[in-house]
Amino acid sequence: MSRPVARVDDLRVEVDGRALVDGVSFTVLPGRCTALVGPSGSGKSTTGLALLGEYPAGARVSGTVDVAGPAGYVPQNPAAALNPARRAGALLADIARAGGGGRAERAGRVRAALRAAQLPDPEQVLRKHPHQLSGGQQQRVVIAQALLSGAPVLVADEPTTGQDALTKRRVVDELRAVLARGVAVVLLSHDLDVVRELAGHVVVLRDGRTSESGPTARILSAPGHPRAADMPAAAVPVRTDGPPEPDGRGAAPALRVEGVTAWHGRRRTGPVVLHDLSLTLGAGRCLAVVGRSGSGKTTLARCLAGLHRRWSGRALLAGEPLPRSVRDRSREHLAAVQYVFQDARASFDEYRPVLEQVARTAVRLRGADPDEARTEALSALTGVGIGADTASRPPGALSGGELQRAALVRALLARPRVLLCDEITSGLDPVARKDVCALLAGLTTGSGNAFSPREGTSLVVVTHDLSVAAGLADDIAVVDEGRVVESGAAGQMLSAPRHPFTRRLLEAMPSLAGAVRGPSA
Repeated sequence: MSRPVARVDDLRVEVDGRALVDGVSFTVLPGRCTALVGPSGSGKSTTGLALLGEYPAGARVSGTVDVAGPAGYVPQNPAAALNPARRAGALLADIARAGGGGRAERAGRVRAALRAAQLPDPEQVLRKHPHQLSGGQQQRVVIAQALLSGAPVLVADEPTTGQDALTKRRVVDELRAVLARGVAVVLLSHDLDVVRELAGHVVVLRDGRTSESGPTARILSAPGHPRAADMPAAAVPVRTDGPPEPDGRGAAPALRVEGVTAWHGRRRTGPVVLHDLSLTLGAGRCLAVVGRSGSGKTTLARCLAGLHRRWSGRALLAGEPLPRSVRDRSREHLAAVQYVFQDARASFDEYRPVLEQVARTAVRLRGADPDEARTEALSALTGVGIGADTASRPPGALSGGELQRAALVRALLARPRVLLCDEITSGLDPVARKDVCALLAGLTTGSGNAFSPREGTSLVVVTHDLSVAAGLADDIAVVDEGRVVESGAAGQMLSAPRHPFTRRLLEAMPSLAGAVRGPSA
C-alpha cells in the first residue's frame, strides 16, 4: 500500500470557545482523491486549510496534521489568491522561477500549465489582470499556479463553483489528470456529481464533526443511509407553470438594455467583452442570463450595476435612463438596482460584524432607524439559516455559503426594484441552494414577501447552471462570446432550443433536459 502524503488525526480547531472542527481524522494517498462534503459551515474549508498550515486568527488547535511537502491550494474564491495589481503572466512567472531553468523554459512551463488548466489561449490570459478575467478563468489560473508548484497534495475548495456545465467537465478532467500524475487531491465540494466522478473516499462533516466516512460508492449510493441528513439531494424544482402573462396595460419593462458594447482598458480600442447586446426584463419577471465562463455574463451585470464604466449603449429603468456609473446614481437609483456579487467574501469589510454590514443597507438607502434596521437584518438572516451568534461575527468566521446568503439579504434590505444576482447559488449546499431559490422565486410576486416593494422585484439571474434557470426564470437569454445567441420564454428555450450552443449546454446536463422535455420528447 502506498505511503500517505497527508494524514489528519483528531484535529480540533476552536475559536472563541466554539469548535469549528472537532475530532476530524482521515488519510490522503498519492494519486487518490479524498472528498470532504457537508453543508455550509460544516468545517470543510477549515479542515482543508489545515493541510496548508493555515488557521483562523486566535484559533486553538489540537491534534496533528502531517503533509509530505507544501500543499497546493485552489480556493473557493479564486480572486483572493490573485494579486489584483499584477497580470496573470507575472504571477505565474514568479512560481515558475522557483522551479529553476532559463527564461524560455519557465515560459514554456507557464503556458503548459495554463493549457493543462483548460485555458486554450494562454497568451491572451497572460496579458490580463485578474479583474479582467471571468470567475471561471480566475479559477483556472489558480489551478495552473498549483500545477506549477509541484505540490504532492492539491486542496481544491469548490473547484467547480461558478462554472458552466461544459467548463465543469473540463475541470473534472483536469483534476483527474492531476490524480494520474500521482498528486493527491483533497476535494471540498457541495457538488455530489463531481464527488462521485473523482473521489475514492468521502468524509462527511456536519457541525465540525465527522458524521461518517468511507468509500464513495457506499457513502453516496446506499438508499436510506443516514447520510441523507447531512447531504440532502435537494434539487431546485423545474417550473411547470408558465410565466405570468403581461397585464395588457402597457407598463414599461422593469429594465431595458439597448446596444450595450463593453470593453476593458481606458480606450474603446481595448478588448471588447460585449458586442451590441440588447435585452428586456419584464416587470415582475425573472430573466436568466446563461452561458459559459468568460462569455460576458458578469460584465453585463456589472454594467447594469454601474460597476463597469467602460461601455456604450443605454440601460433604461422603468423607461428612464440609468446613469452609467454608480458614482452618478442617486440614492433612489442605488436602492432600485441592487447587485449580489459572485465573490461574496470580497464584498464584505473583513473587520466589521456581518450583521452590522447587512443592517447598514437599510439605514443608508432607505433611511431606516439603526435599531430597527438591526432587528430587521437579524430576522432576515435567521430566515436564511444564519443565526444571531454567526451574524455577530466578522466575515472571516463565516463559510462561503453563509456569506453568499448574507450578501443576498443585504441587497434585499434595500427593497430593490431590480435585483442582479451573479452566480449566487454556486457556493451553496443543496438545501441552502433550494431555500435561496425559493426566496428569489417569491420576490417577483410582491405578495406576502417583506423584501419586495408592492409591485414585486424583477430579477436578472446570471448563472452557468441551467437547473437554476429552469427553476426560476420566466425568460432566458443565452450569451456566448459577448453576444446574445438566443433568447425567449424559458419553457421554449429549455424544451426546444434553436441555437447549437444552447443545445450543447442542455446536452451537458442530461438530467435537466429529461426533466424539462419529458420522456416523450
